[in-house]
Amino acid sequence: MFLEPHIRGEKRGWIELICGSMFSGKTEELIRRLKRARFANQQVEIFKPIIDTRYDENNIVSHDENMIRSTPVPASQNILLMCNEIDVIGIDEAQFFDHGLIEVCNKLAAQGIRVIVAGLDMDYLAKPFGPIPELMAAAEYVTKLHAICMQCGNPALYSYRISNDAGQILLGEKDKYEPRCRLCYQIGMSK
Repeated sequence: MFLEPHIRGEKRGWIELICGSMFSGKTEELIRRLKRARFANQQVEIFKPIIDTRYDENNIVSHDENMIRSTPVPASQNILLMCNEIDVIGIDEAQFFDHGLIEVCNKLAAQGIRVIVAGLDMDYLAKPFGPIPELMAAAEYVTKLHAICMQCGNPALYSYRISNDAGQILLGEKDKYEPRCRLCYQIGMSK
């Protein structure tokens, strides 16, 4: 297939989604991709939801304590306001954003921006979480990462809540959640 000359030189954008359970390395992978883009002298901007203050108010921090500077925003539409002269956008903890994030990511990609999004694909009840399922459908590239089951050592795709707290959104780490495989998750949920 040959592209018209006016199309060949245009900047192309796309959406990359990194998803999986807690402790699967989503943020670590996001940070790795963003640092590589910076190393290639690309202009990078990074966002996270304002409610994510587990490790740091402004930085995105992985469970392994790798970090990268980010801008906390209250809603997905705020991301569009801060994306001038940018080559790559990173968005962490995307499951906590509103469903407008899908439109935001599509607009950015249409403007020629590489959009890299990381988030949980399922909540602790194994239900699709926030805008992630629709972003999976819209993304050119989807990477699903797995953790290691804390019960048996098999690949884990579920975030099992070990605390008794209710509600879909509960910020926490190893004190609140553990990764589990399908069987160990089902055993835990049946108790």
